[in-house]
Amino acid sequence: MYLYLGGNILIHEEDIVGIFDLDNTSWGKWTRRLLSEAEKEGRIVNSSNDLPRSFVLSRSGLVYLSVLSTETLRQRVGAVV
Repeated sequence: MYLYLGGNILIHEEDIVGIFDLDNTSWGKWTRRLLSEAEKEGRIVNSSNDLPRSFVLSRSGLVYLSVLSTETLRQRVGAVV
């Protein structure tokens, strides 16, 4: 199955490492470092031009930004990731 992240972005559910809320995690040192390094290396995929609410970390190392909430994404997966 695939998870729809918004825009025209789909990610295979088996490729998901985690779904994270940007408001609750972006203040952390390690999360800021992860997002900063991913941006520098071109591994950020933005699903919309709107302000993202969550991000999905994939096994391939890509970080997907989504305007959808973590709860919405988790419900779409069908289980807590």
